[in-house]
Amino acid sequence: MAYVSTSGEFTRDQRYIASRITADGRDGYPVEAGRYRLVVSRACPWANRAIIVRRLLGLEDALSMGVAGPTHDERSWTFDLDPGGRDPVLGIERLQEAFFKRYPGYEKGITVPAIVDVPTGQVVTNDFARITIDLSVEWAAHHREGAPALYPEELRAEIDDINKVVFADVNNGVYRAGFAGSQEAYEKAYHRLFDRLDLLSERLEDRRYLVGDTITEADVRLFTTLVRFDPVYHGHFKCNRSKLTEMPVLWAYARDLFQTPGFGDTIDFSDIKRHYYEVHRDINPTGIVPAGPDLSGWLTEHGREKLGGRPFGDGTPPPPPRAGEEVPAGHGAT
Repeated sequence: MAYVSTSGEFTRDQRYIASRITADGRDGYPVEAGRYRLVVSRACPWANRAIIVRRLLGLEDALSMGVAGPTHDERSWTFDLDPGGRDPVLGIERLQEAFFKRYPGYEKGITVPAIVDVPTGQVVTNDFARITIDLSVEWAAHHREGAPALYPEELRAEIDDINKVVFADVNNGVYRAGFAGSQEAYEKAYHRLFDRLDLLSERLEDRRYLVGDTITEADVRLFTTLVRFDPVYHGHFKCNRSKLTEMPVLWAYARDLFQTPGFGDTIDFSDIKRHYYEVHRDINPTGIVPAGPDLSGWLTEHGREKLGGRPFGDGTPPPPPRAGEEVPAGHGAT
């Protein structure tokens, strides 16, 4: 399976299933506790967003979560982490089955995160950008007591503006560099990425979070790229002007979030490295997974408290991950 663009510049296929799960059920999928299952892989940055948001908002009882393994083939993600290789709720071996059940012969990308309607076994949506917003807005009736406001109405325009440039230049920017098929396309993506990281560093130099004085959706989206930067993007995707650990402001910001409940305790560095280095064989033909980098720095002091800010606003931190949803021992930063 090839990932490098044959035309030079990588363009992400963004044709996602647009159905939404809403409080009023206008698309035929009303919010309903226990009805849906969020399918993720801890390896994937887009899915990692949904894992974090679900956890911060305390939606575990309302929305169950299935975790696919870190690798996949052209036929999609598999549930090889589960006994018998099947998701225990959906009873399927591959996420592809849920897509085909709704759209036989589905030809677009079978991606995570995806939300599946458990009674029918059909996929509802894989629109990753919309999923986390809807978890904040449409699922509000099922949020835990003390859940933070990740997408507060008065800050939505600013959050949306930040998310737009972070997606284009950083979240997707690392892929535009890594999957570039020409020197020109690679260098264009490379400079665009680091120019944006420099601007974000300037923005975060005197403010603890990207928007306002609390954690928002914008921080979640930037974090899932930053946490993968040194283990994967710096080497595998040739984003090597600087390591994250060599960008003092962003490194401190990322450590601050990592040490915040709901962020670092969702990160599986083993799955992350296995996914990129084993799956992208046109970039890494041997499939050898690097032994490094040293991850112990993630737990060192960051000093960002001096900037003020209240991580959860008027809310409270989430409780520890529930049994069965913890990152496996030895896969995190310790």
